[in-house]
Formats: sequence, C-alpha cells, structure tokens
Amino acid sequence: MTNYKHLYWIISIVMTGGIVCGLNIAGISGAVSQIQNIFNLDDNGIGIVVSSLTIGCIIGSMILGYSSEKYGRKKTLILTSVLFTISSIGSALSTSPLSLIFYRFIGGIAVGTISFLGPLYISEISPPKIRGKLVSLSQFAIVIGILLAYIFDYFLIDITNSWRYMLLVPFIFSIIYMVLSTIYLPESPRWLVINNKKSEAKNVFEKIEGKKLAKKYINNIEESLSIKNKISFKYFLKGNIRKIILIGLLLAIFQQVVGINAVITYAPMIFENIGIQSQNALLQSILIGFVNFSATIIALWLIDKKGRKILLIYGAIGMTITLLYLTYAFSFSQSNILILIAILMYVIFYASSFAPILGVINSEIFSNNFRGIGMSFAAAINWLSAFLVVQFSPYIINNLGGSVLFGIFAVFSLLALIFVKLYIPETKNKSLEEIEKELNS
Repeated sequence: MTNYKHLYWIISIVMTGGIVCGLNIAGISGAVSQIQNIFNLDDNGIGIVVSSLTIGCIIGSMILGYSSEKYGRKKTLILTSVLFTISSIGSALSTSPLSLIFYRFIGGIAVGTISFLGPLYISEISPPKIRGKLVSLSQFAIVIGILLAYIFDYFLIDITNSWRYMLLVPFIFSIIYMVLSTIYLPESPRWLVINNKKSEAKNVFEKIEGKKLAKKYINNIEESLSIKNKISFKYFLKGNIRKIILIGLLLAIFQQVVGINAVITYAPMIFENIGIQSQNALLQSILIGFVNFSATIIALWLIDKKGRKILLIYGAIGMTITLLYLTYAFSFSQSNILILIAILMYVIFYASSFAPILGVINSEIFSNNFRGIGMSFAAAINWLSAFLVVQFSPYIINNLGGSVLFGIFAVFSLLALIFVKLYIPETKNKSLEEIEKELNS
C-alpha cells in the first residue's frame, strides 16, 4: 500500500527547488527597467542580462545531466541548491552588467538542471496511476515561484535600489531547499537499481509502495535493463530510439517557441508598450502569475483522468486562437482590456497543457538506462529555444511591434498542434517499463 504521506513529503522537497527556479525566472521582470537605466543598456544589452539565465540553463542541462547519471539524482539536486544560493547573493550585490550576467548564469545552471531533474526524479518514485499529477507538481512549483516573484517585485518596487532586493529574494528559499534536500531526500530507487544498489532501492520503494510492490518494481526495472545494449552514440541512431529522442526534442522546442517566456519575463514591458504605467504593469503581471498558478491546477486535476495528449491538443488550439487575436490587436490598437484578457487566456491554455506535460511525457518515454541523458539533452534544447525567445523579444516588440512578436508565436503554436496530433503517444496509467516496451516494440 502506497505511503502517500511519505511520498508527498519527498515531492515537496523537490518542489522547493522548483519554487526557487520560478523566483529566478520571473524575479528580474520587475527590475528590467531599473537595471536598463542604471547600467545604460540598450535592448540587446538588457536582453543579454535577462537571457544569461537561459544560457546557464543550457549548460546546466547538459553538464549536470551527466552528473545525475554518474553521481546520482540526490547529489545533483543538492548541488543546485548551492548554485542558487551563490547566484542570488552575487546578483543582488552586482556592480556591473558583467557581474550580473555571470551570477545569473550561475543561477541558470541550477534552473536548467531542476527543469529536467525535478520531473525525472519524481517520475522515478511515483506510482503509475498518479504519476502524471505528481510529475506535474514540479512545474506547479515553478509556477508558484513565478507568482511569488511578481508579488515580491510589486511590494519592493518603491524601495531604493529595489532591483537588488528583488534579486535577493531567492536566497531564503535556496537555504531551505539546501537543508531539506541534504537531510531528508532519498536517492532515486531506479538510479540505485541501475547502479547495483538493489538493497538501498528496496528500502526506498518499501517506504513508498510497501514490500509487495517494491519487489515487483525492482524486478521490472532489472528486466528492462537486462535487454538493453550498452549506451553509445550509435544506440541513439536506432530506429525506435531515434524516433523517441526526436519526439522528446521537438516537444521541448515547441514548449518554448510558442512564446511563454517572453510573456512571463517581459510582461511589464508588454503592458508599458500599450501605455500602462509601470506600477500598474507589475500589478497586471501578478494577475498573469495568479492565472498561471490557477490554470496549472487544472492540469494537475485532468492529466491522469483525461490523458496527456488531449490536454496538449486543446492547449495548442487555445494558444493559436489567442495569439492570432493578439497579433490582430497589436496591429490595430485594440482595447487594452481585451489585450489583457487575451494574454490571460493564452496563459491559461499554456499552463494547463504544454507547461507541465513536457516534463511528464519526456520522463515517461525515455527508458530507464538513458532517461537522465535524454531528459538533460531535451532540457538543453528547451532552454536554447527559451534563450532565443528571451534574447530577441525586446528588440522585436520595441522595433517591429507586438503584432510581429505574437504573430511569430501563433505560427509556432499551430505547428505544435499538428505535431502533437500526429506524433505524441498517450502514456497515462502505464508503468515506465510498460511504456518502454510499447515504444520499442
């Protein structure tokens, strides 16, 4: 019998790391104008400061993906808490654009790692019937962090040098995350089995699932590993494996190129662009964060009931419609209220579909012996796509206009709909080993 109390305690620790991620991603949004003015930066300059976090995400996804395979999920998660702590202090005390870029880059390494390792870790300890919901909690934690970042930014905006305090906020949460992950977080039982630590894996599974299911899970993992070849570059070029990797990578790209990070990071800039004052722009950003939070709860409720694919389809349809309206609205100076409503609807469709489901599907379709490598590579591609979006959005919206920016995102959203419809498998209510057998048959 599953010990849900113990399971949720473990997941809450991983979620703490996700909250720190969200604080790092969105915390700078309220400080963009101040940083740009203080350091006399043009649009490309502030783009580099903001997107330096995503550059770190790319590096972290690749390097610490290998670390999670070699040294374990737990040690790598603890390392991210250290990086978060260094980043928040360094960013808050920065005296030049270069130092701010460096420390945001350090934080990005941790964000990039959590973005794949959080879902991966949770998927490896979760029962099949509620795995989708539990893995989605990793994204939900990031959403909580984003909402908190907007709220902190709003209340700090009138303080002298408020941008420094905005960037210091993640420090407190980083310390909590570091303590909890070091003391209470167990190692992933699937990683333990893969690394010939069967007795330790048995102990972890028994605390979560009970003795009977623990034995079954370990036998299934050993069976899935026994039929696998040694991992090499040629292994990833095999027909079925190549197809699985390609699906995971394309889904990771589409999750970003539909534009969510431009909306989250530059929400105040977008609102100021249509004539809303900075204080009110931050208040409306809080509204975006709250809607993002609420819509993610919808995904948590539906993902194991309705399935992954149907949520992605409806999400892509909704995003395409709202982005097309925003393209029209920015072209013909439509009502600010209608623009705000359209942005909120876009966030609802995204947060209830693509936001949480990327981590769920990739943690399910990548098999036991290359899940860490596969998810880290997908995360790196995901953050590379995010970097391009975050880097060039300020230039596009300030020089070409919001209609061009949202038009680009609308095209990608339509392409994402076609891709999901044709290629994404349904994986609900199946064990990781069952999914692996089906995809490789």
